[in-house]
Amino acid sequence: MPARSCAASPACTLAVQTLYQDHHRWLVALLRRRLNCPHGAADMAQDAFVRVLLRPEALPELREPRAYLTTIARGLLHDHWRRRSLEQAWLDTLAALPEDLAPSPEDTLAIRQTLQQLDDLLSRLAPKAREVFVLSQLQGLGYAQIAQQVGISERTVKRYMAQGFELCLSLMD
Repeated sequence: MPARSCAASPACTLAVQTLYQDHHRWLVALLRRRLNCPHGAADMAQDAFVRVLLRPEALPELREPRAYLTTIARGLLHDHWRRRSLEQAWLDTLAALPEDLAPSPEDTLAIRQTLQQLDDLLSRLAPKAREVFVLSQLQGLGYAQIAQQVGISERTVKRYMAQGFELCLSLMD
């Protein structure tokens, strides 16, 4: 479904402008405390407002703008930390390799780009399905272990895994 543009409506444009002027500094400060990086916080705040622009239908009923922005920021932070965790796990694995087995800088870049693509792809799955797929493929857990850990049936684990594999296959097309 294509994203609706906020630019088509003067009322929407004004609502976003007001939201930005009234809460941008507050949002950057909130994100700076969480990230401990002023540049990352500024970038993430901009990403939050891009998401606001992509969902203009939420603006007219907005009663608690800071709660709304906090919810968006929380999702962006979750994505950021998940991506960072995945990257750190890969770097730890690389550090444990003997030097003669370590990949070249070109290979390292290719692997990072692939990990980014995989993370973007997995973000399309529902949170539970993503968790199941990661537990299986990155942590090597069996379906029974995953079912017990996540609190779902083995059949649901299989269904989530099928969704994950279908998504991966779509990347190959």
